[in-house]
Amino acid sequence: MQVFRGLPNDRARAPCALTIGNFDGVHRGHQALLAHVRAAADRMNLEAAVMTFEPHPREFFAQKMGDLSRAPSRIANLRDKLGSLQRAGIDRVIVEHFNAHFASMSPQEFTERILVQGLHVKWLMVGDDFCYGAKRAGNVAMLAEAGREFGFEVHTLPTVMHGDVRISSSAVRAALAEGDFVQAKELLGHGYAMSGHVIHGAKLGRTLGFPTLNLRVAHRPALWGVFVVQVHGLAERPVHGVASLGVRPTVEDSGRMLLEVHLFDWSAACYGKLVRVEFLQKIRDEEKYDGLDPLVEAIRNDAAIARRYFENTHTA
Repeated sequence: MQVFRGLPNDRARAPCALTIGNFDGVHRGHQALLAHVRAAADRMNLEAAVMTFEPHPREFFAQKMGDLSRAPSRIANLRDKLGSLQRAGIDRVIVEHFNAHFASMSPQEFTERILVQGLHVKWLMVGDDFCYGAKRAGNVAMLAEAGREFGFEVHTLPTVMHGDVRISSSAVRAALAEGDFVQAKELLGHGYAMSGHVIHGAKLGRTLGFPTLNLRVAHRPALWGVFVVQVHGLAERPVHGVASLGVRPTVEDSGRMLLEVHLFDWSAACYGKLVRVEFLQKIRDEEKYDGLDPLVEAIRNDAAIARRYFENTHTA
């Protein structure tokens, strides 16, 4: 799969079947849409392509307004998103930098400059509520009219449901915020996980008797707290552990987000390795303790809860 930051150069602009969206989490609704794109590309001898955005448009506008609390939390980092798109059979991903210039494009400019000249789109599928262009002025009807003018097909995908629940990134975020990993798995089609390279930390966990594997978290995540987890990428089988995802309020006040995992029965060095941390059950919210002694006691209790989980639950 090819990944482009911005529009591809002339040599890489093969005609494509395209879809456009944020694809946060690449949930089952996204997967249905991507399957249509892949099928159309095969049928028409095109490349299957996705245009997505960084940062999330709502994140951009929240920052512009000076109120980041209005920005959506992230289900997945860019690495995990790209991995999901590759598994869906996508040939090409355009990660468009969403900035003031891009946000100011009229629907007509977006169609001509991005879709026609930039990507050579021949087939396009979007959600039935898709809007585009400055102030979201463009809609599906306008896009279909542009397709007739410039020679590309436009198709829409109705909302995908799971029972009476609309499958959406918002629904996945809500499930993760509640620690409902069963519902999250139903919406995503797989267990929820975060990946990243193991970084060096302050080594405080080692001093406290609970050494940790640390992953940097660049964006505000959709979940927060202490969890039962298993880590993929260290051994043939997942390694069990307990994890804290948050800002470590007892030991620092920088607001830096970090995922710390204390692994059971694992002692080998793993700095720099790319691992995937799968979340299985929420234990509690993150708390600020009055000193290290109560923090150690809380970690000891969390580890005991996680060990009991693995004793009583079959995990793959």
